[in-house]
Amino acid sequence: MPINFYLGKWRITWMEMWDADYYDMEVPAYFEIRKDRSGSFQFGLMQGELDGVPTMYPAGQRFEFTWEGSDEGEPMSGSGWLEADGADSLQGEIRIHRGDRSRFTVRKIVARHRKK
Repeated sequence: MPINFYLGKWRITWMEMWDADYYDMEVPAYFEIRKDRSGSFQFGLMQGELDGVPTMYPAGQRFEFTWEGSDEGEPMSGSGWLEADGADSLQGEIRIHRGDRSRFTVRKIVARHRKK
């Protein structure tokens, strides 16, 4: 699967450790992957910048990443991964260094263009 599959903004639709009241509390929770394999995310009061790479496994491909960011202003870091879970959805896991880890699902955000 080419890197292009992962590019764009993805809306978090479910998290194992946190409910929607938390993960959507400040902004609609998301992951975003850019062409240079960097990206960003925010859920709840946690936000971060990520650096990733597509990695092949016998069962398929994952986009694996490390990240740095903050939770309520406290510095944090960790790792995670994303993999295909349909034509417009991904599943993954985010890990907080020496802390929680949570599985999650995301759905591709499709840009809507306004008609002129």
